[in-house]
Amino acid sequence: MKKAKIIGLAALVGSVMTAHASELTFVSWGGSYQASQEPSVIKPFAAKSGVKVKVDSYNGGVAQVRSQVQTNNVTWDVVDMQLSDAMRACDEGLLEKIAATDLAPAKDGRSGKDDYLPGAFNECLAGNNMWADVIVYNKDKFKGAAPAKVADFFDLKKFPGKRALKKSPDGALEWALMADGVAPGQVYQTLATPAGVERAFKKLDTIKSSIVWWETGAQAPQLLADGEVAMAGAYNGRIFAAISADKKPFGYVWDGQLRHIEGFVIVKGTKNLKAAKEFVRHATQPEALASMANATSYGPLRQSSLAHVDPAVVKFLPTAPENVKGALDSDSAFWADHADDLNQKFAVWLAR
Repeated sequence: MKKAKIIGLAALVGSVMTAHASELTFVSWGGSYQASQEPSVIKPFAAKSGVKVKVDSYNGGVAQVRSQVQTNNVTWDVVDMQLSDAMRACDEGLLEKIAATDLAPAKDGRSGKDDYLPGAFNECLAGNNMWADVIVYNKDKFKGAAPAKVADFFDLKKFPGKRALKKSPDGALEWALMADGVAPGQVYQTLATPAGVERAFKKLDTIKSSIVWWETGAQAPQLLADGEVAMAGAYNGRIFAAISADKKPFGYVWDGQLRHIEGFVIVKGTKNLKAAKEFVRHATQPEALASMANATSYGPLRQSSLAHVDPAVVKFLPTAPENVKGALDSDSAFWADHADDLNQKFAVWLAR
């Protein structure tokens, strides 16, 4: 009898463990972006695997992940995270390692790792998409020649009108240097010097009185649509939504686009490691990444994904071949080292 009870208890424990392992929590950025992940990633994975996926949202950073790991109370499993945050979290030992063998291969036989664009896969992050800060304009404001170069954003004589910029040094300083003639490949080397910083702020001085500052992503397209500004620095996905859904007359200046890598990480100490790795493998398949690209216009980070993207959407991708000339990949390591100093200098410059 006791033996039967023990066997029964073991079976019960086993079933509880199995049930526990058949669910995971996926954390992303909320809003329309996370909503687009439901049909493209979350629901297909749940249907195929039988794993129940709970969703949560956050505002980025590593503070919440750090707190969960350090208190040994890990409730998140997979997190959609920016590369800069993932690098920091990885260095702090807050993330599980992701091996090349955890990725699905490409249809042409290439390994998942070899299918990724440079910098989009590392030991803690499997890339999801590439989004960009881009310069955009209201076509109704320019009936003749349209802006085409990052320097045109700073040319108030040739392209008059107010400008909208994110109230932050990242993006503004890079664009200022490129507009002043610094090649994309030399921007961060230049910005790492006192003379380079001075040069960037001096260029920003030329349009400072014409800048309308924004702090949330929705403000930039709204300022353009309302006619308050003629040109803006904006998130490419926001502009795609304004064009495709709201039929706004906006145009892109792809020259000088500042590109950022986003990806999936697995929280250290997750109790659902196997399911988490299965989720990452599924979510980074070329077809899944293409599905996300169709919904958001964020560039898929696996090369073979592009063939699965709607041709009507390809021209809006930061990773589209015709859009990459003059692009600059945001240097996460640079900003990790210089953010505090440049944020302070930017605040002082704003107050002048």
